[in-house]
Amino acid sequence: MHKLIALAVAAAVTSSVVAADFDDRHEDGSFGRDTDFGEKVERMAKAQSLQLFGTLGTLDKSSAVSLSASAANANPAALLTVAPGLRVKVASAAANLAPNIDQMLLWPNASNPTHIIACNEQGSSSVSVQRIRLKDGVAETIISSGMTSCDPARLTPWGTVIVGEENGTNGRIFEILNPLNTTNVTVPSSGFGASSDPTHVVSRPALGQFAFEGIGILPTGVVYITDENRPGTGAIGNPGGAFVKFIPSTLWTEGNPAITSLAQSPWSTGSLYGMRIGRNSGNTDAGQGNEFGRGVWVEITGAAPINLRSAASTLKLTSFYRPEDMSVDQKQLAAGKIRVCGTNTGQDIPSSTANGDNHWGEVYCVTDGTLTEASAISVTSGINTASVPEYHPLIIGNYDFAMPDNIDIQPGRGNFLVNEDGEGPIYPSPRNNDIWDCLDDGADTDTLSDGCVKVMSLNDLTAEPTGGFFDATGKRYFVSIQHNITGHGVILEVDGWR
Repeated sequence: MHKLIALAVAAAVTSSVVAADFDDRHEDGSFGRDTDFGEKVERMAKAQSLQLFGTLGTLDKSSAVSLSASAANANPAALLTVAPGLRVKVASAAANLAPNIDQMLLWPNASNPTHIIACNEQGSSSVSVQRIRLKDGVAETIISSGMTSCDPARLTPWGTVIVGEENGTNGRIFEILNPLNTTNVTVPSSGFGASSDPTHVVSRPALGQFAFEGIGILPTGVVYITDENRPGTGAIGNPGGAFVKFIPSTLWTEGNPAITSLAQSPWSTGSLYGMRIGRNSGNTDAGQGNEFGRGVWVEITGAAPINLRSAASTLKLTSFYRPEDMSVDQKQLAAGKIRVCGTNTGQDIPSSTANGDNHWGEVYCVTDGTLTEASAISVTSGINTASVPEYHPLIIGNYDFAMPDNIDIQPGRGNFLVNEDGEGPIYPSPRNNDIWDCLDDGADTDTLSDGCVKVMSLNDLTAEPTGGFFDATGKRYFVSIQHNITGHGVILEVDGWR
């Protein structure tokens, strides 16, 4: 009964606020007819936060607070301000937790986890991969050294962990078997030689080399990967980071038991394809004018490991400004359709600086037909011709929502939680990086998000939020406060979504 009363009160409050919005009530309580319609829509989204986002409110502005090291060490949860109704607790602030924790996953699965497995984005002499015990935050080392800028981390359908390097044309993918009993392994700082424990850690040259960042794995073992590369002339004139698909020679069958040997992994061999948007003139369109829309998968040939950045230039693959994290749309996947959504960070140097460009980045989604089509290789041509990739922006960045980096689609609700990697601390009025909660595109005629609200803001101008992701319930959210003021890693857990 109390719950029904509370909901009725919330609905009444929401209705009154929305009505006020349409009556042009200003922020100071006055009325007028000069309020922009877009501002009304933004205020409506905030007023309906419980219904749309599952929170009791939103944050009106970014935090400008920057805690001292002593204050942050005394209370690591204070590094994050959250929207009303959300709660913060410390998953780990262990003294040996690596300071640049980026992408993470729950082990053994998102439904009943005991650990977090995490990448550390530092040099090859630093710890590369750690496991963090959820019950007490204890951090232990899986790969002790050899990887440069470990960034992406994912759980595979066959029960292994894969991690990758954001390391230019030298980036590699490694696969880990039994991560709870794999400790202090070293890998070569370059090349594809054996690790110190080849039974439990191997490299995957079949996936090629570039700066691995976004990774989206399908139940068949097909994986989408992106190159965290900015535009520049350079040696090969690459306009940015490309979007690539790997199809294993032997697809994984969903429901099969987990593999017991890395030799059984579907990622031992396979075929690579690059996305090139533009289907006009017999699929020969290429270039910046085709930055979104429908396209084709272009086969990338050569002996493994292929330099994917060089191949992207040669094949005129469509490229973007620093593609970052990626999330598979599980609702679409349940319907047998493929949709992966990711971020292009851009470069948010304010126009007030000498090199300012105001490129705030974007969130995009790529559809790729059905699961069968996306995974198929033609018997006659030997290449992937069944699916048609289609790229569209979902959220266009702005001065307040800048340089989107990590992204996760909230189970159940289907909203997008996006971590900023922006230059707010060097703005004329410095601000912290934020975490935004965004609706998907609805039934309206455009293909853009129906609205975003700010739900978290850091309290450390030296840090950024990274690796943010949900558990299977969509009610527990884990995020790393990367390179924060404490000098060691901090992973926070946020809950309280209704």
